[in-house]
Amino acid sequence: MGTIFLKGARLASGRKCDIRIEGDRIVAVADSLPAPGADARIIDCRNYYAIPGLYNMHTHAAMTLVRGVGKGETLHTWLQEIWDIESHLDEEAIYWGTKLAALEMIKCGVTCFADMYWMIPSAMKAVDEMGLRASLSYVLLDGGDREKARKQREECEEVAAQASLWPEKVQFSLGIHADYTVCDENMEWASDFAFRRNLKVQAHLSETEKEMRDTIAKYGFSPVAHFDRYGLVNSNFIAAHGLWLSDTDIETLGSRGATVVHNINSNLMLSSGYKFKYKELRDAGANVCVGTDGTASSDNLDVRESMKTMLLLQWAWRRDPKALPLEELLQAATLNGARALGFDSGRIEEGALADIALIDVRRPAFVPDFNFLSNYVLAADSSCVDTLICGGEILMENRRVKGEEEILDMAEKNARRLMKQARG
Repeated sequence: MGTIFLKGARLASGRKCDIRIEGDRIVAVADSLPAPGADARIIDCRNYYAIPGLYNMHTHAAMTLVRGVGKGETLHTWLQEIWDIESHLDEEAIYWGTKLAALEMIKCGVTCFADMYWMIPSAMKAVDEMGLRASLSYVLLDGGDREKARKQREECEEVAAQASLWPEKVQFSLGIHADYTVCDENMEWASDFAFRRNLKVQAHLSETEKEMRDTIAKYGFSPVAHFDRYGLVNSNFIAAHGLWLSDTDIETLGSRGATVVHNINSNLMLSSGYKFKYKELRDAGANVCVGTDGTASSDNLDVRESMKTMLLLQWAWRRDPKALPLEELLQAATLNGARALGFDSGRIEEGALADIALIDVRRPAFVPDFNFLSNYVLAADSSCVDTLICGGEILMENRRVKGEEEILDMAEKNARRLMKQARG
């Protein structure tokens, strides 16, 4: 990494400026900056807007290998089919599936993602090679099997010890699949484990009405209260979905400063619901972010597309076009994700990490240029992302990513191998 000079870029606000990057940081943003030295990389941005790199705050990256499987099923039926296939996963499949996910996210302008999946040392290797940021969680999912729960705790401890050697861009976190798939003993252990190490905790939470009703029937309280019972609902808690929440649940999540990730396309695909209480969560103090979920349920990892669906549905079911302003939506997809994971990015300001997407506006969807954010979210698609910079490293330029042909070939090969094994 050296010096990158973005000449004449426009920000989402419409301001035209120069942006200077040194190493992994933005060191200057001004209307006009002195020309850099001869060794600097200068990018002419006269046709580009610069936005912070997007955060995909809920993924199962290597599920790219089972894209399209189990269509037409509700969540709990779909899960069983997916779990049967996942029983055949190995390190090679995880590696190439994660590389495919990283490639797809780079093409969509994502610079960081939060992931819940298996064999995370292999996923870490893939993420590191692709140059992205990520929070990779070791996932507890024991199904009430005490021996399995014990083995998972031991393995989690081992991976956590290895994670001290991981690169700066990749964060180790803890995953709790859901309150209905993890025994109380592991919930209690997870709370202590995460607290002692100050770890982010990712979990599926109140995704379906069935989950909410079953938990209340079993324990006498909601999934949010169940997690809170173990002290897990705090500022390190990243709850995926949060679709079926009571007023009390929202108050708990907000007062604890928890993060709630809206995965609208996945929720729609699995018929889980659509009335995500964005305003209520925001006003209560929760940190609301955007996610896609894994490609087995959402089909793609395109955060911009998720932003569009989220926006339109908030406006529609509330019958209020002011229910979610475009500026807040962009913040939910950028700065809020950075806050959730503790990365100093999500904004284009002096001192911030240099995570930037350059949007090519010499396209029909951006003409006329009256409102960039409206055009970007509602009119364009993610092929408008021309260049992606993460930590001062150019990961994509002119929509080309190093090694993408090999990734496509190897991911296809591993997906077919996995399906053949699963179906005998």
